[in-house]
Amino acid sequence: MNYNIYQEPMTQLRAATPLIHFNKFSPKDGTTGFTFERDTVKAIILDVFLAGMDTASKSLEWVTSELIRHPRVLEKLQHEVKEIAQGRSMIVEEDLEKMQYLKAVIKESLRLHMPATLLAPRISTQDVKLMGYDIPAGTQVIINAWAIGRDPMSWEEPEEFRPERFLENSISYKGLHFEWLPFGAGRRACPGIQFGVAIMELALANIVYKFDLGLPNGVKQEDLDMSEKYGIVLHKKSPLVVTTSPRF
Repeated sequence: MNYNIYQEPMTQLRAATPLIHFNKFSPKDGTTGFTFERDTVKAIILDVFLAGMDTASKSLEWVTSELIRHPRVLEKLQHEVKEIAQGRSMIVEEDLEKMQYLKAVIKESLRLHMPATLLAPRISTQDVKLMGYDIPAGTQVIINAWAIGRDPMSWEEPEEFRPERFLENSISYKGLHFEWLPFGAGRRACPGIQFGVAIMELALANIVYKFDLGLPNGVKQEDLDMSEKYGIVLHKKSPLVVTTSPRF
């Protein structure tokens, strides 16, 4: 491969994009003891990309599995995407804001299959009493987001895949609704939320727009293995294998 073809566009990008014009930045009063350097910016950008890649790919696998198991939902989603595409060859990012059912499908999949089942640990900053328990300052708290997403006190028929439930509420990815925390909340929320969600929405919209999905070797939809393999990111125990046929 000829890598020289990238030199001119990259040179133009650097000249046209004033990303960082400093080497170090420190508060004038010097009270924080923190120096903001170019490497700090690079590390943050890296976190955004890494946090949005593996979680997005595995979440796409989960939502595709759920669509195959629920053909009614798949058909309804394909109808929405087709109406908005209006015969164009592919879905573009500007179309996504109009696809409310697409967003509901992804949110419902994330409710059942949280990318990170346990959120990043927190530490209480002061003594508190919660539900009769005394929790001293400095206590490490680990939140089971997977269990919260399936809590029957918060969700009607929590084990059922029903995207319509997210058409009836205003729950967002911002972490303000504690019954649904796929990316965490507060200052330790996932830095790749917007990147990951955009990838999932755009990829899934184009997949269901262009292809009908099925299972190979005569496997029935209800027999699809949905077993989970736990880790930093929630994986399917058995990788998803699908058959596709062009829709047009």
